Amino acid sequence: MTSSIAGHPADAAAIVEPGSFLTLHYRLAGPAGDIINTFNDKPATLSLGTGELSGAVEACLLGLREGARRTFELPAGVAFGERKRDMQQWVARRLLSQLGDPLEQYSVGDVVQFPTPDGSGSYAGAVMQIGNEQSADAVLFDFNHPLAGQPVTFEVHLIGVL
Repeated sequence: MTSSIAGHPADAAAIVEPGSFLTLHYRLAGPAGDIINTFNDKPATLSLGTGELSGAVEACLLGLREGARRTFELPAGVAFGERKRDMQQWVARRLLSQLGDPLEQYSVGDVVQFPTPDGSGSYAGAVMQIGNEQSADAVLFDFNHPLAGQPVTFEVHLIGVL
């Protein structure tokens, strides 16, 4: 006799639905390579619908069964939107000093974490340029997602679904 929980046979794999809690290995890559890859480390755990993944990436997971392995190719701009010029902003060094280490030296390509205005979280910006003709004491940051405007490969191994 097969037992069941909540009307599902014991041998039926759970299916990803909105709000599901997942344990998975995943990889997000653009043309320049991996941005995130958990396959060689501990699996990730996350809840769908909480903003941990983009909506387009979450949509790829909906309907998958526990144990599934898939690779999705998302066209440029679909996974993380298009690159927006207004997401590139100059930040004065005095503000950077207030938010972090006043002696910090920045290099192009560095990723810096900034606190949200309410202090409850953070967001990241990548250093694009240090100093300009108006001020040597400013740093240009790109606050776009690193994969914005690019085609994305999303590979997943769905370990558990709750």
